[in-house]
Amino acid sequence: MKKLLYLLPLFCLVVLVSNAQTKKKNTSTKNTKAASSAALKAKNQQRMTDSLNAAARISDSLALIKKADSVKLSLAAAADSTPNLRIDSVSISLRNDNAVDRSYIKVRAPLDYEYIREDNAVYRQKIWRVIDTKEKLNASFTYNADDDNGNQRFISILLNAIKKGGSNGGVDAFSPIDDRFTTPVTYKQIAQGLVGKPRHQEIPDWEKDPDGSKGIKKDSVIIDEFDPSKISKFEIKEEVVFSKHTSRMFTRILGIAPMIDVYNDNADGTRTFRYSKAVFWVYYPDLRATLTHHEVFNPKNSGARMTWEDLFESRMFSSYIVKTTLDNPQNKDLLQLAKDDHLFMLWQGEKIKEKIFNYEQDLWQY
Repeated sequence: MKKLLYLLPLFCLVVLVSNAQTKKKNTSTKNTKAASSAALKAKNQQRMTDSLNAAARISDSLALIKKADSVKLSLAAAADSTPNLRIDSVSISLRNDNAVDRSYIKVRAPLDYEYIREDNAVYRQKIWRVIDTKEKLNASFTYNADDDNGNQRFISILLNAIKKGGSNGGVDAFSPIDDRFTTPVTYKQIAQGLVGKPRHQEIPDWEKDPDGSKGIKKDSVIIDEFDPSKISKFEIKEEVVFSKHTSRMFTRILGIAPMIDVYNDNADGTRTFRYSKAVFWVYYPDLRATLTHHEVFNPKNSGARMTWEDLFESRMFSSYIVKTTLDNPQNKDLLQLAKDDHLFMLWQGEKIKEKIFNYEQDLWQY
């Protein structure tokens, strides 16, 4: 019993020390948890701040991308918009606008060419001619009137046929990079070649700035309009063939190309003519069916109108030769051979006509 009394104070001391250590441990754990909670809270706040900053940067980037996309869309819309060529604004008459029934012109078809065997073609020469619509004999090419089948100007007939396309009763056009009909071009490309591509530029915003004092501007797409009077020349590629089977000289037109003039802008505001270039080529045999549905304006004989196909097949136009395969091993234009002397070029063209005529005449004996 005495031993237990002696051990009791020692037991109490152990209990007190153990409680003190437990209390100290709990306090340390609470302090650690508090520190961890504070660190976690600070870390979460930093993450939130970083997320907000990242969201702000993304928002700014999206705004810039949206602005860039809007500009791209505007430019794309400008690029996709076809310039106004003013060739499809003709209204169809709801009554017969003639004293006679002219429905036959809608079903008229060209006559087939006479077949020429290659073995019978003993003489073949290619010739390139230019038809100048400013000449009096070619005034029909610029007849600007409207009919149910469209505008009667020749360039409008070509453009309408190209707009329809070869699969819809029209024709296909080819690039002027060569005259062998190797590269097809679309109606949109032709329109851009005639009036240029749409331009994206800033212009004054008169609605927001009526007097122009604030200098407010807005983006705008500038699309030029096509002026048919600028097409004053047409180039024709043809081949002269003599057939020994029929003893005849045939002239077959292969292609037609409208030409546009190119000028130099001088410092004094004047313009100097440089040259004329082809805009596109059309294969003439494909175009014949379209030309039979359009009559040629003839003020001297309105009772016997001919079609455009009749005009070309009958050679009822004035032209001058600009190139030929006759005595031309270098494949140069006559103007290059004449060293830019236009009068000498015309004289060389007349000599070529005479050589071809004499070849046919010398085959006969009188």
